[in-house]
Amino acid sequence: MYRPARGPSTSRFLNPYVICFLVVAGVVILAVIIALLVYFLAFDQKSFFYRSSFQILNVEYNDQLSSPSTQAYRTLSERIESLVTKTFKESNLRNQFIRAHVVKLRRGNGGVIADMIMKFRFTRNNNGAMMKNRIKSILRQMLNNSGNLEINLPTEIATLTPEATENLITEECGARPDLITLSEERVIGGTEAQEGDWPWQVSLQANSAHHCGGILISNTWILTAAHCFRSYSEPRQWTATFGINTAFPLLRRRIRRIIIHNNYEPIAHENDIAVVQLDSNVDFTKNIHRVCLPDATQNIPAGSTAYVTGWGALAYGGHTVTDLRQGRVRIISNNVCNAPDSYNGGILSGMLCAGTPEGRIVDACQGDSGGPLVQEDSRRLWFLVGIVSWGDRCGLPNKPGVYTRVTAYRNWIAQQTGV
Repeated sequence: MYRPARGPSTSRFLNPYVICFLVVAGVVILAVIIALLVYFLAFDQKSFFYRSSFQILNVEYNDQLSSPSTQAYRTLSERIESLVTKTFKESNLRNQFIRAHVVKLRRGNGGVIADMIMKFRFTRNNNGAMMKNRIKSILRQMLNNSGNLEINLPTEIATLTPEATENLITEECGARPDLITLSEERVIGGTEAQEGDWPWQVSLQANSAHHCGGILISNTWILTAAHCFRSYSEPRQWTATFGINTAFPLLRRRIRRIIIHNNYEPIAHENDIAVVQLDSNVDFTKNIHRVCLPDATQNIPAGSTAYVTGWGALAYGGHTVTDLRQGRVRIISNNVCNAPDSYNGGILSGMLCAGTPEGRIVDACQGDSGGPLVQEDSRRLWFLVGIVSWGDRCGLPNKPGVYTRVTAYRNWIAQQTGV
């Protein structure tokens, strides 16, 4: 039977706007799914801290291992930290491991015990017991990489809260915020300091007005310059404040005692050092704690970087500021500083110069006196190398800041304070 051919189809085509909407919606949904995956896999993570103790069997404990300022302490701590880091970086936890830090070396039965904190980053819903077992299993591999260190591996790994980690590290000297959190980054930027950046900085105030800087070296002692007390010598005239702002400090303490170096010579600026005893102890926090004091033999190379902090005037003859400022300088050798066009022989062995070649970029000035000049060591601990003492005005070329050289007075500090 004859069947007529079918005419053109009247199929209904989708509206172009509908197609565009569906494509955009699909892309948005896909982007949301990817973003959620990225977040949960990479960003929904939390820092976890663990504490353990390693016994080093073939190293005998001695007084050189009692202070982080000694080369022996630094060398052994770095070897242990490097060994732990290498072990985890070669393991299946390489992406989760952040840092390891020895907080203390102490005497053990037949060797040295190193107390260590380790930081990892895991997803929030990780199984804590399983993670501790994985960490312990990886630490056993250290025995294959320990070189000539005989290590007795830890039997226990304890989980620490961030607060407990902070407390442990702030009991140690010289820790800034990046070390307290065991961060990978170390950042010092700008000229104004943030709270906690320089937690050993003290404002010594005479009759309630900032007069000099100071440096916290224990929970009861402050180090400063002798010349700060030429006009005000009575302890009752002084107050010590802590924090970056002199008008609104975090803490105030009265002064019990001022001890000025017996051989301080104002004209030559020689022996420009003093210690101040607080009338009550300071409880260390992440924003207020002590700096490390150097060993008497510690080397301070010319050209090395240092930082000076204080509330001093921004120009010669100016007024002090209320917010703490920081400046990066370079150590200058005494020979260079004693050149005829510089201080022409006025820099004595108990002094230290620091500044910049241009002079006027960074320098200590009036109101900075008694404050710290510090350097960071290879373990991110900060050591006091100088005390702001004197200079020819502020920021002049070839006239850098002159500091009391702390290593030259290390024994005197110990005799006066026991620190």
